[in-house]
Amino acid sequence: VRLTPKGGRNAIEGIDVLSDGRAVLKARVAAPPSEGEANDALCRLIAKAMGVPPRDVALVAGASARIKRLTIAGDGPTLIAALEKIAVTG
Repeated sequence: VRLTPKGGRNAIEGIDVLSDGRAVLKARVAAPPSEGEANDALCRLIAKAMGVPPRDVALVAGASARIKRLTIAGDGPTLIAALEKIAVTG
């Protein structure tokens, strides 16, 4: 996920391709990037979009970076379908 903190609103904005060729999900949150507030807001946003409880989304890499890696617990096929829907609608 490529996160923009203090983005004015909480939203997922689709897929972007980085200069190194990696595809990332673009997201923005209204929370500031201090004391983990933006990371918490991101986890809540992704949980809501994926239809899982917030406790099932965890930040595993990139706590202080713009590019984040998350894990999402749940049924694989259901999560894939939700991710595909997010990628299309943004």
